[in-house]
Amino acid sequence: MDKNNVAFIGLGVMGYPMARHLSEAGYQTKVFNRTRQKSAAWEKQYHGIACEKPADAAAGSQIIFICVGNDDDVRSVMYGKDGILAGAESGTIIVDHTTTSAELALELAKACEQQQLHFIDAPVSGGQAGAESGTLTVMCGGNTEIFEQIRPVISSYSKQAVLLGGHGQGQRCKMVNQICIAGILQGLSEALTLAQHAHLDIGQVVDVLKHGAAGSWQMENRAETMSAGQFDFGFAIDWMRKDLGFCINEAEKNQLELPMTKHVDQLYASLQQRGLGRMDTSVLIKAYDQDK
Repeated sequence: MDKNNVAFIGLGVMGYPMARHLSEAGYQTKVFNRTRQKSAAWEKQYHGIACEKPADAAAGSQIIFICVGNDDDVRSVMYGKDGILAGAESGTIIVDHTTTSAELALELAKACEQQQLHFIDAPVSGGQAGAESGTLTVMCGGNTEIFEQIRPVISSYSKQAVLLGGHGQGQRCKMVNQICIAGILQGLSEALTLAQHAHLDIGQVVDVLKHGAAGSWQMENRAETMSAGQFDFGFAIDWMRKDLGFCINEAEKNQLELPMTKHVDQLYASLQQRGLGRMDTSVLIKAYDQDK
């Protein structure tokens, strides 16, 4: 099996450019997407092969990457006669970049082991912009030796990849990441609401605060667009609520309370009811609107 053969399953806003980076790095790349037009467009644009089934993409690939929507989406491309497991050869490494539950990571690791395959859970952070620029952060769970084999490959679209422990630990680290983002956005939303009512210039506020203790990626990249009411980009709150659900469930298993996380989750739920589910997570500021 040629070490340069890879497959990428899922060509959404993240997977499309991630697969492109693999192709441009010289890997023989096969792709699959449930919407055939998307994989056909990728094939025309980049050097690679579009496949009609996940099993076809998996066949002959040394590393198979997955980046789809949720737990059930991952299962739909993994299992069945047309799934990845049906086409993957012994020794193949399967890397799941989807943000899922830790339970799914353990389930997939067991299913892979039964077929003499290897599995790494590897959710990413950095959003569409990070995928486009190849600067994602990858949080991994699995075997050290297998991680070292995939590290040079995933470096084609990441600036940092870290192994955090056994299977599921990558997903648990992503949960921590999402809780931090939720808290930062809540604080930023409240702060900007006050700044607007105090008639402060938001650009000046960002310039004076971004290099101090209050500075954050969210402040530098979202404060001004939040204040301008621009939310049609980035990571949708529909997906954030899915992720926060994982966080809350994991906390319950550890007999922990996450009051801030639950509060932000409910604020997002109210925004979904207002038809804003596809807006970027920074739309949280609209939960503080006086005129709804």
